[in-house]
Amino acid sequence: MPESVFALEGLAVIDRWAVAAIAMKVLAYGTAYLAMGGALFLAVFTDLPERVAPSLRRLTAAAAAIGLADILVRIGIGAARLSGMGVEGMVDPMMVQIVWESPLGTASVVMALGYALAFACLWRGPVASAVSLVGATLIAVAFTEVGHTVGEERALLVAPLIVHVLTGAFWIGALFPLHAAADHDATHLLHRFGEIAVYAVLLLVAAGLGFAWLSVGSLAGLVTTAYGVVLLVKIAFVALLLLLAAANKFRLVPALRAGRPGAVRSLKRSIRIEAGIVLAIFVATATLTSVTTPPMNLN
Repeated sequence: MPESVFALEGLAVIDRWAVAAIAMKVLAYGTAYLAMGGALFLAVFTDLPERVAPSLRRLTAAAAAIGLADILVRIGIGAARLSGMGVEGMVDPMMVQIVWESPLGTASVVMALGYALAFACLWRGPVASAVSLVGATLIAVAFTEVGHTVGEERALLVAPLIVHVLTGAFWIGALFPLHAAADHDATHLLHRFGEIAVYAVLLLVAAGLGFAWLSVGSLAGLVTTAYGVVLLVKIAFVALLLLLAAANKFRLVPALRAGRPGAVRSLKRSIRIEAGIVLAIFVATATLTSVTTPPMNLN
């Protein structure tokens, strides 16, 4: 496409390897957030229904296992994109070493350690919970080792990004257990989560806005750069997600507690919609960090 047709500043060339990188990054986000969120939710809600807790533990461990495999594939895709050699580049020792010595390699090591510790969620008790929480924190820290926090503004961006990631992970990790709990007369769990979610929303929004402002630097950057446009799309999805969450808290959960007909079905449908929006956010974020450059880093 000629440059005159699409002239948003900071847009990288999108080829099949870029698409593959985005797809694997979406998978990476999903596994990372489920692993972090599951560990956080299990630590906060120690009285989960017996039918819910084991399933959440298995889901968290499965996410960690898939995340470990995803790391290896992403390293290979990074080598293929860097070398321009296609599939051969994925297993080229020199190219793989270059990628491994890059920020992606550093992040991969930190994330892999986090995943390994997250497996502690399979066991009960305060020690296992503490270990899995350390794992969740390391996974969040890994996000600061790549992308737009690597640069002169790193010191300012790291803290809001970690808070944003962990808060979002807690929210996402809650979707499965809340969906499952809706069938098991666990309205107290849904009510408690709603109370905590109020503060989670404040943290999520504050950290997200702070990170966005530091990344873009100006209102003009939101509409004149590819990074800004994709960021606006992501913000729109997050706003929709928060609206659904508000509906759950103030309308659907009270209806469930009152035993109104159809309340369980409506709540579960709303949670499934939330999960779909989360997937859209992951796609937007993967695109944002794969094929765009924040204005502060543009030449």
